[in-house]
Amino acid sequence: MRISRTKIFACNFVTAFFVSVAFWTTANAENPATLPATLPATLSDGISKTKPSTGPFVEIVGGFMVPYSAKIPGTEIGFEMIPISGGTVKLGTPADEAGRADDEGPQATVKIDPIWVGKTELTWGEYKTYMGLYKIFKDPQKMSGTRKVNSSNRVDAITAPTPLYMPTHTFEYGEDPQQPAVTMTQYAAKQYTKWLSGMTGVQYRLPTEAEWEYAARGNSITPYSFDTDASELENYASFDVNSPDGAAAVGSKKPNPFGLHDIHGNVWEWTVDGYSEKGFAKLGDGLKTMEEAIQWPTKADSRVVRGGGWQDPADRCRSGSRMSSQDEDWKGEDPNSPLSPWWYTTDPARSVGMRLVRSATPLPKELITKFWEYDHEDIESDVEFRIEEGRGALGLPTPQLAEDIKANQ
Repeated sequence: MRISRTKIFACNFVTAFFVSVAFWTTANAENPATLPATLPATLSDGISKTKPSTGPFVEIVGGFMVPYSAKIPGTEIGFEMIPISGGTVKLGTPADEAGRADDEGPQATVKIDPIWVGKTELTWGEYKTYMGLYKIFKDPQKMSGTRKVNSSNRVDAITAPTPLYMPTHTFEYGEDPQQPAVTMTQYAAKQYTKWLSGMTGVQYRLPTEAEWEYAARGNSITPYSFDTDASELENYASFDVNSPDGAAAVGSKKPNPFGLHDIHGNVWEWTVDGYSEKGFAKLGDGLKTMEEAIQWPTKADSRVVRGGGWQDPADRCRSGSRMSSQDEDWKGEDPNSPLSPWWYTTDPARSVGMRLVRSATPLPKELITKFWEYDHEDIESDVEFRIEEGRGALGLPTPQLAEDIKANQ
């Protein structure tokens, strides 16, 4: 009998996490609580008790959100997170914007709470650590620091991506540790964030489409975060004019007003939302919360990526530009049956990657589970089939896994 993780929300490490950090972080929240006197070391990253004298910060109840750097446990591979204050965003583009597509409207107003956002897109250096879990999870002798998965802890487990079918094809345009990782499915991207969350005790996830656009715009209302005119785009983005040989190393271009690099171009970035040709019509009028604005997927494919990639023209790199995933096309060269739940094989997937987000206030476990797990029975069926026939790998993303990662580098 299969255990459906989409129907189970009692995630042990998540429950413990929320108990330890359930505090409000918006200055205008009703009945706000203050930060606890002390925070566990793994959860204190990004919080300052005193106002920073320099650099970006976001004031919250009891402290200040600040930029921080962290390492993937068991490695020397780091990543940086930038704090972004809350506000509202006009999701979508006005009808008269040059290059606008029909799926970019009608505009909707969404309230965004404070978040940390990855300074850059996720790199191969980061993602290959996750890829390496496949060998660890498949070899019991390499799992000295982790418990084995069973019926009682299966809800906490993550799947490791299977080895690439054609690595030379995926890496044709490079696999430098500082280049953005690409070709992962949205499901694989979501599992990466669950894995990193379990390893660190900090709740990481993909952005919603509204959060992504708010972060990308940097309080601008122009087609690009820097201006209306694309003539300056070469300074901010890797796209078809200046990047014929693939994505650039992350952070190679100027940042947007929030300090985020490669928001325009380089690689498209996953959001958690499903795609609709009708854009944001379902949201209607009036202010929506982040959660209310999410358009949860209803199909196994057709999920939203944002920002444009190195193969795209300038107008596809606008803040409001959207693209829908197409599994049948993006897995066109995949010989597996069923097709891989973790990987794409075919362009434009070689210019599709991801960026991390962390909420100032941790999300309720019922909601964060939706950011991490299956959201369609076809994806669940494909993953479970792979696991049952021995081509998939399950493991527990606990802090102890760091020892196995370190030992198998």
